[in-house]
Amino acid sequence: MPRPDPAAAARAIGRADPAFRALVARVGPPPRRRAAPVADRFANLTRSVTYQLLATKAAATIHARVIALCEGEVTPRTILGAGHDRLRAVGLSNAKAAAMLDLAERALDGRLALARHGTMSDVEVTSEVVAVRGLGVWSAHMYLMHTLGRPDVWPTGDFGVRHGWSLLHDLDELVTERALRPLGEPFTGVRSEVAWYCWRAVELERAR
Repeated sequence: MPRPDPAAAARAIGRADPAFRALVARVGPPPRRRAAPVADRFANLTRSVTYQLLATKAAATIHARVIALCEGEVTPRTILGAGHDRLRAVGLSNAKAAAMLDLAERALDGRLALARHGTMSDVEVTSEVVAVRGLGVWSAHMYLMHTLGRPDVWPTGDFGVRHGWSLLHDLDELVTERALRPLGEPFTGVRSEVAWYCWRAVELERAR
């Protein structure tokens, strides 16, 4: 799917849902999406493993240790070379260390075809990512959006997206993942940008 022009995407979102118009006017268009180089894809997925269910500051500290353990190059071979015990020693949980090793093994043997992800569909990429131990649909969605630069990902399982949507629509309760799923349909083609605006809504609320 071609990546829409950010300004055009912003206009389309405002037309589809007036609740976004004031926010679009305030923060402007979303950043242009670009796919990361193939060489960065594995490292980005390892970062997702580290950051799951952790506060940002703690996750950043632990992931910096992972990078140092790999001597600055997080690749399948450096992760496998580090091994389970050393990954645990830098602060990863037992489950996350196992997940990183499974990720590395799949990247090396081709079950996770990182070099081909740029030409695969969102569904095909998601299928490969969620097969990795410890990685679920949320991780696949973040990878599609932030690493592959896909424009039409709708991460309804993301708390920030649900929170932002609820703020923008003045909901008394946090919208559920199930309820949010069909609400993205009017934005088909630019749902990644809708998620971006939901995150911005949360940031502005916290800054008040």
